[in-house]
Amino acid sequence: MKALILSGGKGTRLRPLTYTGAKQLVPVANKPILWYGIESLVAAGIRDIGIIISPETGTEIQIKTGTGDRFGANITYILQDQPLGLAHAVKIAQPFLGDSPFVMYLGDNLIQDDLNPFLDSFKNQQLEALILLRSVSNPSAFGVAQVDENGRVLQLVEKPKNPMSNLALVGIYFFSSAIHHAISCIQPSARGELEITDAIQELINQKQSVEALQLLGWWLDTGKKDDLLEANRIILDTCLVKTIDGEKDEKSQIIGRVAIGKGSKIINSTIRGPVVIGENCHIENCFIGPYTSVADRVTLQSTDVEHSVILKEAQILGIDDRIIDSVIGQRAKLSLTPHHPKAVRFMIGDDSQIELY
Repeated sequence: MKALILSGGKGTRLRPLTYTGAKQLVPVANKPILWYGIESLVAAGIRDIGIIISPETGTEIQIKTGTGDRFGANITYILQDQPLGLAHAVKIAQPFLGDSPFVMYLGDNLIQDDLNPFLDSFKNQQLEALILLRSVSNPSAFGVAQVDENGRVLQLVEKPKNPMSNLALVGIYFFSSAIHHAISCIQPSARGELEITDAIQELINQKQSVEALQLLGWWLDTGKKDDLLEANRIILDTCLVKTIDGEKDEKSQIIGRVAIGKGSKIINSTIRGPVVIGENCHIENCFIGPYTSVADRVTLQSTDVEHSVILKEAQILGIDDRIIDSVIGQRAKLSLTPHHPKAVRFMIGDDSQIELY
């Protein structure tokens, strides 16, 4: 059994963060989103993993993720020159996949469920495809499945205007080698892409065994800021282990589940968990509230932060108002100047979002 993780795309919904990096490397609880998928696959016994990368961000993903040895995996990188669809990604990965069955995993998805029960179902029933579903309130935004009472898939439609169900396709699929022939039979969609939903529908039309199972736990597509913050909240709530490897002075309070990395210094501050703070951070005269992730080498001074994600080497200095529901990019600097009359002054990149109250 092999795995194929899709980690291309331009991440337009997470701009401006993704102008300078891959969306799959944006951290949740100080770990790149992509790495959660790799760890989930390895936990299911799948160690031969191909990662689809794009020309824009592929080098960064290779440098940061490496050969896979840190995960106990063997990673092969496969370049997709143009974003021509999920089925196109499978097509160009066929030399890596060969005739092996495989799991296809979208690299910006996070799920709570263990993959093993789904993998067992796929193998034991000798299916050609197994798709994972989750009920959603806005099915028009997703690929949608219609299934019978036995879980057999009857029809798939990509982002339908009039959904036939509220069951969205989660970005994790199990395929036999039959999917390659199905992909060879389909044509690009109206948006010029080879759609994986069309390939699965081709399997259904060919009377192949295609079934569905529903997730029991949460599923998060981290493509937007609010989704990223929600993923950060859930991971901190469910996975964070209290570890204090940094230093704090006697005036500081650490309350609840808090993880502080090596070399970080907490001075005259209150940290109320769940909170994760990376290595070599300097936090002074601050309140860091629940559901906040602070990456490595961040400086926070005289600032209150809550329910936010702060990326590495950012600086937030002397902000009077509490910062909430925010994502602060790498090396960003927020500061308050003493100039009068009071005013605000910005240098803001494309697709930035600023809210003032």
